[in-house]
Amino acid sequence: MSLTLTAIPNFPLVKPGDDIAGLILSATSGAGIEIQDGDILVLAQKIVSKAEGRLANLSEITPSEQALALAEKTGKDARMVELVLSESNKVLRYRTNVLIVEHKLGFVCANAGIDHSNVEGLYGNSDEWMLLLPKNPDASAEAIRRKIEYQTHTRIGVMIIDSHGRAWRNGTLGTVIGLSGMPGLVDLRGKPDLFGFKLKITQVAAGDELAAGASLIMGQASEGTPVVHVRGFPYPLREGSLKELIRPENEDMFR
Repeated sequence: MSLTLTAIPNFPLVKPGDDIAGLILSATSGAGIEIQDGDILVLAQKIVSKAEGRLANLSEITPSEQALALAEKTGKDARMVELVLSESNKVLRYRTNVLIVEHKLGFVCANAGIDHSNVEGLYGNSDEWMLLLPKNPDASAEAIRRKIEYQTHTRIGVMIIDSHGRAWRNGTLGTVIGLSGMPGLVDLRGKPDLFGFKLKITQVAAGDELAAGASLIMGQASEGTPVVHVRGFPYPLREGSLKELIRPENEDMFR
């Protein structure tokens, strides 16, 4: 068994309205990579958000009373807090410079995934431009996948990933926020182990495992490689969605 992850070089800077599928096809062709059945393309969230115009300017935001109160408690810009609240179902934890929320997409993360790194504004002060997550990453992944499959006559998977922290460990790692054409969760319950005993609780977060590996070679700063080509994924492709990986609140012992 082998798993090959290849960062696609020379990927252009993405602007609102760009065709991500077309850019991927051009970049993979330029890198001498032929997309085949069973391949997976892992995309950094930022390029999808930029293409979808998910930019917000803090100068255009008026903080609510809730945002002003949280800003005082966290030391954050009240306009940024308001932006976070607009993308969240609820605030779960906060302290100085930390704001943990349940995103409208269902997962728990810091600052609703809103980020300023590697974001160039459309006008004015670039420091006031923020990038939001895609509104529906599953749908975004689906649209990109369908375009690429149509052009290449293949059956592939597409994942959109972001960097998230975890309640029980330090550091961030690549995590799936949207996927299409591949499993997020692989259920191994009932499968035999080496000694013939049937597994009882094992469910593999295969999407997140692959996201972490892809994030490792994408980098987090100025690498400029937001797309990773994957070959050798060890599980069959199928239709999938982010919901597979979201633990219900009543089963989440950290909330």
